[in-house]
Amino acid sequence: MFRGRHMHTMDAKGRVSVPVSFRAGLLPEGDPSGPPILTNLQHCLALYPHETWLAFERQLSEASSMDPEVQALQRFMVGAATDCPIDGQGRILVPPYLRAHGGLERDVTIVGVGKRVEVWDSERFRREFERTTERLGEISAVAQRFGL
Repeated sequence: MFRGRHMHTMDAKGRVSVPVSFRAGLLPEGDPSGPPILTNLQHCLALYPHETWLAFERQLSEASSMDPEVQALQRFMVGAATDCPIDGQGRILVPPYLRAHGGLERDVTIVGVGKRVEVWDSERFRREFERTTERLGEISAVAQRFGL
C-alpha cells in the first residue's frame, strides 16, 4: 500500500523521480510481472504496480462492453495506459500525452493513495486539496455510509 506525499521536479525530458518508499511497492523484489503502468486519472496521472493494473484491467474488461460509460472508461484509462519502467536512477519517463493530460510541467507532487500512486502538477494538487479540505464534512458523511 502506498501512503504519503512527496514534492519532486520533472526535468525537461519528462523524467520524474519516484520516491524511494514507493519503489519497492511498484517493483516487488523477485516479481517478474512487469514494469509499473502509468495512465490517466481525473485530474492527474495514476501509477500502478503491474499486477494491480492487470487485475483492474481484467475487472474492467469483464464489465459490459455494450455500456457507453464502460466504453468511455476503457478508452480513458486503458487507451492511455503505458508501461513505465523505473530507470537506474529511480525515475520514470512520462510520455508527452500523459504530461499534457496531467498538466505536468515542472513541479510535481507524488501521492500514495492505497493501491496506486498519483502524479499531480503541484499547483493543481494544492487547489484540489483545498477543495477537499473545504468539503471534508460532506466527504466524511459519505465515508461513514461505507463504514469508514
